[in-house]
Amino acid sequence: MKKLIPLGAVVLSVISPVQAKEVAGVDVAETLVISGTSLHLNGAGVRSKFFMDLYVGSLYLQNKQTQLTQVLQQPQAVVRLNITSGMITSEKMTDAITEGFELATDDNAVSIEQQVNAFMAFFVQEIKKGDQFTFVTSTTMGVMTFKNGQELGVIKGESFRQALLKIWLGDEPAQKSLRKAMLDQ
Repeated sequence: MKKLIPLGAVVLSVISPVQAKEVAGVDVAETLVISGTSLHLNGAGVRSKFFMDLYVGSLYLQNKQTQLTQVLQQPQAVVRLNITSGMITSEKMTDAITEGFELATDDNAVSIEQQVNAFMAFFVQEIKKGDQFTFVTSTTMGVMTFKNGQELGVIKGESFRQALLKIWLGDEPAQKSLRKAMLDQ
């Protein structure tokens, strides 16, 4: 059973780019419009490793939330990653996301293995500084993934959607300071 479906009807746009917030040299939009629904910047921060900024991560929601449980209950949530380092490669990104899923599921990602494998296919192309990944999560549609505004596909499944959000917002996130910034704590 194939978990990828085309995105046809989803429209992703940014409004008010003049009112962008700057985080580590990246203009982070204050508002995104997804299929007619305005999502507002909840928080944004930097993922760094060994004193090097890797990407800016931002979270968009309809209403401000500061707790993971509240975010998971939202009908839509968007995580956006703006790559700020040339050190991030496709291989490093897939390794980091694989580790993120393992931590987000307490090393029990078997139930979402098919979705994770399909998701990893979105990162096989070269990743370079300036690239932008947008993960539009929806309780009804799953996770819609965009790279530089181009649709890559949709992965269905509520368990997968929640695990993906937990990579950045869970108890063992990619980086605690980034989680805190994205949750505006």
